[in-house]
Amino acid sequence: MFRVMLRMTIKPDLAAEFEKVWTEVGDSVTSHPANLGQWLSHAEESSDEGEIYYIVSDWVDEPRFREFETSDRHLEHRQKLHPYRSGGSMTTMNVVAHLPSSGTASTHAEWEKAQ
Repeated sequence: MFRVMLRMTIKPDLAAEFEKVWTEVGDSVTSHPANLGQWLSHAEESSDEGEIYYIVSDWVDEPRFREFETSDRHLEHRQKLHPYRSGGSMTTMNVVAHLPSSGTASTHAEWEKAQ
């Protein structure tokens, strides 16, 4: 799996509108056959330039992500979000391991008793 993480600084006082537009246009990403989903997170920290958000999206592989990244579909998506941004960066990575949650309330309680 290939993961993309965007760090976006959203202009002051535009965070709520940005979140609304991101949700409205998100299907242009998630409807791509190679996309495995995406998440929007609002960081607890902020900067003088605005609010910090992270967008994480997972893809079946890097070539399929790059295909999307250079598409007209992606350009249109970016243009809708660009007015809210004052800065940002992108990090890409290959997922090397995944540990799915197996915890339940009872197993967590048992672990705490053993400590």
